[in-house]
Formats: sequence, C-alpha cells, structure tokens
Amino acid sequence: MSAAQERRTLLERRTVVLAVGAAGAAAALTACGGSDGSGGAESVEQPGSGGAGGAVLAKTADIPEGGGVVFAAQKVVVTQPSAGEFKAFSATCTHQGCAVKDVVDNVITCPCHNSTFDAATGSPTGGPATQPLPTRKISVAGDSITLA
Repeated sequence: MSAAQERRTLLERRTVVLAVGAAGAAAALTACGGSDGSGGAESVEQPGSGGAGGAVLAKTADIPEGGGVVFAAQKVVVTQPSAGEFKAFSATCTHQGCAVKDVVDNVITCPCHNSTFDAATGSPTGGPATQPLPTRKISVAGDSITLA
C-alpha cells in the first residue's frame, strides 16, 4: 500500500471513530436529559412531549384509584392518587430515558433500573433516578380525560 493510500485509510478510520463517538455522545445526552426539576404537582405541558393536544386518553373509570395507566403512544402516564384526583406525567424515566411500566399502590415504576416515583407528585422515591417525572397537562371533563 502506498503512503497516500495509508494516509487515506487512516483518515477514513478517524472519521468513522469520530462519527460513532459523536453519535454515542448524542444518544447519552438525550437519554440523560431530565426535567426542569420543578417537581410541582400541577400539570403543565412540556414542549415537544409527544402527545397531540385534545386527544381523549381514557375514561375516568379506566384509571384505578391508587394506580394509573401508561399511554405509550402519547408517552404519558395518568394516575389517580386519591378518588377523583387525576395527575399526568411524562412516561419517560428521568434516569436513562426508559418508558415507565406501571402504577401500583401510588408508585410509578421504571423497569430498566427499578426507579420509582410518587404517583401524586412524580417525585423519585427510589432507585437511581434523582429528578421527578415532568408533569403533563390533562383536563377532566365529565368522565373523559383529555391530553391538553
């Protein structure tokens, strides 16, 4: 192989290594992205949160008291911490971006690393997650829960 060919091969390898490294860094930053840390109990819409405004998610009877339902397509989890009180949060765990799985006994659980969150506030209650789940805006009219 000539010196020019060796140099071209070396440059091509460097380009590939740099591109792969940049893609990995971008993926890591995206997965580690969290909320603004407000952790408030009010439901506010997060920009670019994935759900279409005005979409009816469920009937109030579909959300169990002390539990909740994860709506994967909308990337939202709706909870009912106490009778008639409905909350909504991002269904994306703030630890590494996995989708939360379920809500049982007022605890939202992420299956990836077992982070847990309070179903009333979205605040972390265990596991490696340290940031709360961002709140999402919903409205309850009659027996319908709508994503705002």
